[in-house]
Order: sequence, then C-alpha cells, then structure tokens
Amino acid sequence: MDEKQDCGLTRRDFIKTASVASMASLAAAVSGGGSGGLFAAGSDTIRIGVIGCGGRGTGAAIDAVNSSPGVEILALFDPFQDRVDSCLAKLREKVPAAVKVRPETCFTGFDGYKKLLEITDINYIVTAAPPGFRPIHLKAAVEAGKHVFMEKPVAVDPVGVRSVIASSELAAGKSLAIVAGTQRRHQQKYLEIMKRIHDGAIGDVVGGQCYWNQGELWVIKQTPEMSDMEWQCRNWLYFSWTSGDHIVEQHVHNIDVINWAFNAMPVKVMGMGGRQVRTAPEYGNIFDHFAVEFEYPNGARVMSMCRQTPGCADRVEEKIVGTKGHAFGYGEISGPNAWKFEAEESNPYVVEHTDLIASIRAGKPLNEGKRIAESTLCAIMGRMSAYTGRAISWDWAMNASKLDLTPVKFEFGPNPVDPVAIPGKTPLV
Repeated sequence: MDEKQDCGLTRRDFIKTASVASMASLAAAVSGGGSGGLFAAGSDTIRIGVIGCGGRGTGAAIDAVNSSPGVEILALFDPFQDRVDSCLAKLREKVPAAVKVRPETCFTGFDGYKKLLEITDINYIVTAAPPGFRPIHLKAAVEAGKHVFMEKPVAVDPVGVRSVIASSELAAGKSLAIVAGTQRRHQQKYLEIMKRIHDGAIGDVVGGQCYWNQGELWVIKQTPEMSDMEWQCRNWLYFSWTSGDHIVEQHVHNIDVINWAFNAMPVKVMGMGGRQVRTAPEYGNIFDHFAVEFEYPNGARVMSMCRQTPGCADRVEEKIVGTKGHAFGYGEISGPNAWKFEAEESNPYVVEHTDLIASIRAGKPLNEGKRIAESTLCAIMGRMSAYTGRAISWDWAMNASKLDLTPVKFEFGPNPVDPVAIPGKTPLV
C-alpha cells in the first residue's frame, strides 16, 4: 500500500508552499500558454472523473483540486455503491466548492467506468482502481480522449505492461497527458539528488540497495454474503491478479528510483521470497517477503528487499553506490561532493497534479506512461522470479512472456485464483 494520505492542504496553503518551478509553469500556462481546444466547453477548467473510489482515488482527487485553480470533480465510478458514497462524503468534507457530482454522474458495476468516460465535459481522469484494472481503464480513457492521472503500479503482468505502453503511445499521438503516481519523480529532494548523480557527484553508479520493509496493513475477511469476486476486489492487496503482490503494488516506488539513478532498466532479475507469517486464508495468494537482485547493463547489481511483517524493523529507503560516494534517497550525498537537502518541500502528492495540469494548460502534455510501465515490469519480474525460482531476463519478460492474470470474466460470483506459488514448482509463463 502506498504511503500516500489524504491531503488536508487548502488552496491557500498550497499556493504558499508550492515549488517555484511548478507555480511558474502554471502561471505561464494560465496567462495564455494553454490551448483552449484541449478542454471541455472551450475553457481551461479541469473537470475530473474518478475511476476507483477507495482511499487512493479519493485522496488523489483532493490533491488535484488543491494543486491548481479551476479544478472541479464531476463524476465517480467504483464497482461498489458504498465506496462511491464514502468518496463523495469525503470530497464534500475536504473540497466542497469543487464537487459538482450529481446522482446521474455516479456509476457502479464493472462497466460503469465506460459511462463515466462518455461524459464529454470530463477531461481529466483519476484512475485508482486496483492495479489489475489499470491497463483496461487507461486504454478506455485514452481512447475517449481524456488526460490521465494513473496510480502506480500500472499493471500486474507483462501483458498488462505491454497494453499500458501501447496506450501511452496512443496518448502521445493524441496530445494527451499521462502522469503516474510515482510522487518521488515530482519531489524536490529527489529531483536535486538525481541531477547531482547524473552530473557525476558520486562518480560512476556501480550498485545500490532499496527497501520497503514495514509492518502489517489492513485486511478484509470474506463474509458469507461476499462472492469470491467481491471479496477479492475489496481485499485487493492480497491477490496477485488485483495487486501484483506487494513487491509490485508498493515496492515499485523504490525500484523506480533505482532505475532513475541508472537511467536504465535491469537486464536480468533473480529473486526469492515466501509466505511465512501471513498464512491465513484472508491473505489470499501473495507472499509476505521478497529479496531480489537486479542486474543493470553496466554489470552493476542492486539488492532489493520488501516485507510486510508485524513486529519487525521498518526500513523504506534507497541507496545509490558510486565510485566516488553514496547517495541516499532521503536527500544526502557522502564523499568528496558531500551534500544534504535542507530546503522546505511542497507536498509531492499535490505537486504531481500541479505538474500534470500545468503541462496540459501549456499544450505540452507530460507522458510518463512508458516509464512507469517499465518500472512496473521490473517489479513484476522480481515477483515472477521469486514465485518460480527462475532467473528472468528483461527481453523475455517484455517481449515473450504470456502471463496474463486477468479473470476470465468480470462479474460477481465464483472466481478461482492460483494457489500460493511454490518456488521450483510454479511454472514460468
């Protein structure tokens, strides 16, 4: 689960604390750099449709409103009515003036997102349904001509990754923006430390480590009233088809930072993991710990660890090893070019929307789709290697793997899932 929380900033708070670069680009766009043709009704108003009304979708919509002037929320979709209701209540509490949702613009069921996308006034989609749905929702949003803020990870299998890359290429051809929820890419200390790494502050990058080791998260037990499909969608963290497993759903943040530092994707992955603590049925079919080695084109190897186990030490960070020093994701460099980030930062979960909206209004839409798809594939490769006990190459995973975890059909009722993987026995597909 992401570390994101609902943002309590008001617009006034944000304007006082937003980064100079983001606000400057926004001001330029608002003053006349934007293209009115990109927006509904010929205005520059951002009108949001939310696909996935859980905590993250709700929080992202609030962040979008707080990021920029002229943002409204028009429509909501979630398979479950109670989540639409709770989302709407939260939005009315946090950003009441921006809420333009009406009963006829609230949709449920598995296909309700299609009706939301038919609303021509909507020009900005927040898609935050469970990761297994994101390739489907992105494809539909881009085909409908909408700009997209898409939560990470963006897929749970290689087939989904390839779909996201194709949708991103389509978006580029239609001048549509896609920004992913990899907020570190919009966070000042990470931007500054990466500039220093790429300018040679730690010499050649020769290794690193990254971690997301934490305690337990929420879990929902199946009740007699819940079908398999309803339970899996509500308890989505714990099924590989909905979440990708926690190495994909959560640890992708840290893996993306490592890829950023190397300016490359790994060529080979070898991992291990297991299910030692979370063994009850409510924990679905995922692992509770992973250890994965990523090998990059220059021969450098990076050790990755993630764990969701109560009562153990927490560690969430990245370390980049160079020939002249080390860089740490929390904002520090050691060695002859020692440096420490000490400035105040804006909320990066808000800034990512500021940057996206500014790019739309300037007529220069950001497109992070391919990049986040590739980092998502790295995490998927780690999971696949740990599940099967096999080493996996980038070329095979990207171009040859046929793994597709999508259910045969989306409807409430029975939905058998794969058993818990057994390394050495689970086949590599």
